[in-house]
Amino acid sequence: QVQLVESGGGLVQGGGSLRLSCAASGNIQTIDTMGWYRQARGAQRELVGNSTSGGTINYDESVKGRFTISRDNTKNTVDLQMNSLKPDDTAVYYCYADGRTKRLTWFAAWGQGTQVTVSS
Repeated sequence: QVQLVESGGGLVQGGGSLRLSCAASGNIQTIDTMGWYRQARGAQRELVGNSTSGGTINYDESVKGRFTISRDNTKNTVDLQMNSLKPDDTAVYYCYADGRTKRLTWFAAWGQGTQVTVSS
């Protein structure tokens, strides 16, 4: 079993910054993709950005230039630095990871979610 634990959400004024962190633990052999999704109230969950095992980092167009993903493969962690936050960024943010367990079976795991609220 793989667990993802997030931290760092909260309330911030528009234009401010927040940093989210996510740590993966458990039955992990390798992590392929690790990243962040978000879900605003009444909306579908959407990709914010992710980091692949090959080193590629992808961002949704709405956050490019404002959000930065950093990943530490030695610690199985991924952070999301969010700058120039806007009220439209308000959502529950979820960490995501997929890869192989120690038995080499595939896993896909989600964190419990952390609320980010940006006031205008």
